[in-house]
Amino acid sequence: MNIATDIKPVSYLKSKSADLLKQVNETHRPVIITQNGEPKAVLQDTKSYENMRNAIGMLKLISQSEEDIKKGKSKTQKEVFDKLETLLKKKR
Repeated sequence: MNIATDIKPVSYLKSKSADLLKQVNETHRPVIITQNGEPKAVLQDTKSYENMRNAIGMLKLISQSEEDIKKGKSKTQKEVFDKLETLLKKKR
């Protein structure tokens, strides 16, 4: 992987947008767009973006779950199944 090929100035984006789209969709690597030498945006294929968003969502859920466990807001598997069995027996 050559990071230099993944950094392009905004002028390149303006003149070669189709080439950049082809690159990110073939390589699945994001391209950093610079303006006046400073990084300003990231161009990424939709599948990689979706995968990243899903991963972030999962990490948030894990983090929230860990907080719940620390605060004692969790139940054991046995407690959950015992409660379900009780509720099912009441419905019969």
